[in-house]
Amino acid sequence: MANHEFVLQMKHISKEFPGVKALDDVTLQVRPGTVHALMGENGAGKSTLMKCLFGIYKPDAGEIIVNGEKVNIENPRDALNHRISMIHQELNPIPYRSVMENLWVGRIPTKRIGFLKFVDHKKMLQDSLQLFEDLEMDMDPQAIVGNLSVSKVQMIEIAKAVSFNSQIIVMDEPTSSLTSNEVEQLFQIIRKLKSRGVAIIYISHKMEEILQISDEVTIMRDGKRIGTWPASELTTDIIISRMVGRDLSQRFPERTNTPGEVLLRVEELTSASPHSFQNISFELRKGEILGIGGLVGAQRTELVESLFGLRKIKSGKIFIRDKEVQIHSPVDAKKNKMALLTEERRATGIFPMLSVLENTTIANQASYEKSYFLLDDKKRINDTNESINKLKVKTPSYKTAIQNLSGGNQQKVLLARWLLIEPEILLLDEPTRGIDVGAKFEIYTLIVELAKQGKGIIMISSEMPELLGMSDRIMVMSDGKLSGILESYEATEEKIMKLATKYMV
Repeated sequence: MANHEFVLQMKHISKEFPGVKALDDVTLQVRPGTVHALMGENGAGKSTLMKCLFGIYKPDAGEIIVNGEKVNIENPRDALNHRISMIHQELNPIPYRSVMENLWVGRIPTKRIGFLKFVDHKKMLQDSLQLFEDLEMDMDPQAIVGNLSVSKVQMIEIAKAVSFNSQIIVMDEPTSSLTSNEVEQLFQIIRKLKSRGVAIIYISHKMEEILQISDEVTIMRDGKRIGTWPASELTTDIIISRMVGRDLSQRFPERTNTPGEVLLRVEELTSASPHSFQNISFELRKGEILGIGGLVGAQRTELVESLFGLRKIKSGKIFIRDKEVQIHSPVDAKKNKMALLTEERRATGIFPMLSVLENTTIANQASYEKSYFLLDDKKRINDTNESINKLKVKTPSYKTAIQNLSGGNQQKVLLARWLLIEPEILLLDEPTRGIDVGAKFEIYTLIVELAKQGKGIIMISSEMPELLGMSDRIMVMSDGKLSGILESYEATEEKIMKLATKYMV
């Protein structure tokens, strides 16, 4: 194979969807053995560009050149044949199958016995063990994927991409669900791949990661390429300024909310699951943003899902405005003016094939019912359009399928959905995961405004700056136990981390 300066060139790529020009004459050039970061706000066109490379979308214009030769990539199989693989932002494992079956799906090894062909489980196990050994991953190939944490599933996807022996690997938000130890493990894998001449295209909103791992950075805005720079010449402030086209001196809005009387009180709450949270007691005040910190496995998500009636409680009491309530299901939670924004937007939040209107109004469906099971479409459209304007949702129309919106705009639609039921208590689980810095600020501003209106907000976050910048108090969990509650003025990253590891063995 001849040596080329660039292993990949995407020249003058354009792509339009109904009402949206997603890519406008974009050029990307990637050198072999380097990490090339692709950055921009949600909706800037990063994922769309990579989907054009991987054959998920067909560009309207432009050309793709691999190792100096123009190629035609019609589908993901073509991309893999050209040794291009991709780790997608949204995880889509086969939950009821084993790790090794997920790794080798579509290329599972077989053996013949006479005229019959059977799955070669022994070879599949050996290949999986060899792959995990090479990547220094501690993973059981025979474990059922549905029983694993989100971070473990993410690591399986990373291993699968490497297993194709690709020369170009696209990593779209690969660390969004990883622990700090797993992030470092991923960086070790990336360094190993670089030494083999593999090119990594790395999409992330985490500035520190980009500056740590990248060789070059291309920044996009509104479907256009703004420019490419050596990572060594960039700082967080420079990246943000070029991403959003304006200076963002404040990462967080001023907290103008004033916590008042106790709105929610939880006493000795214990999960029905033996390996979940135990004896959790805390209070949430009216107009307060209560952050919940902790490491993966701290049982934060399990706690808020139990408060919302999605998980069973073994013991404990829940009081709203000093009145004990029984919450056995989300229906009970909604009756008590509670709303839950779930951690995994794709898996448990949006209905991807349905419109923005359907996704916005579905939790408030009963209020639109007329006689003979008909719905008041005029009211639904009015409410949706009001929500779009109020939350500044970027969408061509309320008729647009929500899957065609950026992650940040999908999250705004989900917030709009719950605000229509006029909740008093909002449970927000990682509300800005996978969202760019500009959209994050808009979500933060909305959260502060809701608190200012007197709503009680519980916000789980794995990002330390977010916890410190947004919370009035921070409740920290460790291994299913409450390890401490810090006032905002006394909280530091060190104190939070100390509490987060307090009960870990």
